[in-house]
Amino acid sequence: MKSQNFPASISPMDTRRLDLNLLVTLEALLIEQNVTRAAARLHLSQPAVSAQLSRLRDVFNDPLLVPAQRGMTPTVKALELLVPLRQALDQVRATVTTHLNFEPATTNLTVSIACTDYVQAALIKHLVVAMRREAPGVRIALRILDVPQLELQMTRGEVDLAVINMNGAPPALRSQHLYDESYVLIGRRGHPSLRADLTVDEFAQLEHVVVSLRGGGFSTSVDNALVARGLRRNVVLSASSFLPVPELVAQSDCVALVPRRLVEGRGEQLLCVAPPLPVEGFAIGMFWHERSGGHAGFKWVREFIALVADSRASLVTG
Repeated sequence: MKSQNFPASISPMDTRRLDLNLLVTLEALLIEQNVTRAAARLHLSQPAVSAQLSRLRDVFNDPLLVPAQRGMTPTVKALELLVPLRQALDQVRATVTTHLNFEPATTNLTVSIACTDYVQAALIKHLVVAMRREAPGVRIALRILDVPQLELQMTRGEVDLAVINMNGAPPALRSQHLYDESYVLIGRRGHPSLRADLTVDEFAQLEHVVVSLRGGGFSTSVDNALVARGLRRNVVLSASSFLPVPELVAQSDCVALVPRRLVEGRGEQLLCVAPPLPVEGFAIGMFWHERSGGHAGFKWVREFIALVADSRASLVTG
């Protein structure tokens, strides 16, 4: 890169000699046009403001304010500085205020959330609807969940929050429990064999859809429990995601064990019954990095997610 050559009378400003306090003082001086009034505005002594004015004159190579009959008059350079200076300081003040006191109704914020498709269907879609009412300036960016890379992604600022199964999450991250999930057995309304008092033997003979998040697996912990009873489940499809399963089941004689929240509100299409054998559920939690722990906006979002999760849990258990 070529170096810039400045005329002898013009030299580049050394910004290392500036600090925020000097700029705040300059703003007050340009507004008040009086050292005494500017000192009162800043809650400083008059000598302190005079000393800062001397430093400002040296930095900008301009008197900035010259004596007048009443107070002081800004120079041409000072008047040119006033508008951009106030805009810059207002932006700094707004940034500090947002960090310390987040105003959800008026503040803009983008939050990147990593989660599974199940969490998107069970929680995030309700979160977005509620957040549009309370915080219209908050945007949510959904990210594909990659648990092994999650801590690194958060350290880099690529992901702000993760809403995931609490089992196996990175231990170095901060966390908050959101809700406990259980499984239900689903089939279409009018299924010829599905009923509430299903036996374990009858359960094993049904045509099952299982979900293998890694893809291709036809066996889960349920199958291990069945093998211990001398039974084998009739698995006809292994899906890589929970999302298409309810629709598939609603249009066939297949059944599936799915998280309860996934089929909430689909009672007209689906029959949901308790599994005839114990099926271990899981806990969903919210995780974040220390990097964003103290930010007022992210803190508000975490609290809002917890409130939405709690309200959904009340509906499900109710």
